[in-house]
Amino acid sequence: MELVAHIAQVQGFTAIALGLIIGFGALGACIGIGIMGSKFLEAAARQPELVPLLQGRMFLLAGLIDAAFLIGVALAMYFAVANPLLSKLVAGG
Repeated sequence: MELVAHIAQVQGFTAIALGLIIGFGALGACIGIGIMGSKFLEAAARQPELVPLLQGRMFLLAGLIDAAFLIGVALAMYFAVANPLLSKLVAGG
């Protein structure tokens, strides 16, 4: 019965961690893209001739910011589906 309680505790803490990983990742990505977009608009208003160059770099950075968030989501889904912590708990118990 004690092992079942430990498994439930690990799953509960894992669920909390997943929420934090995805939530803070999404928050950071949204803030980062918002700041980057506002700076792009400021730069485009000051020097309109640089818009094509700046636009390409902005989309590159937007992809990198989203990639970092999606790596966090993939890691969270890995722990949600195939939690390696549970196998260590069962092997140790």
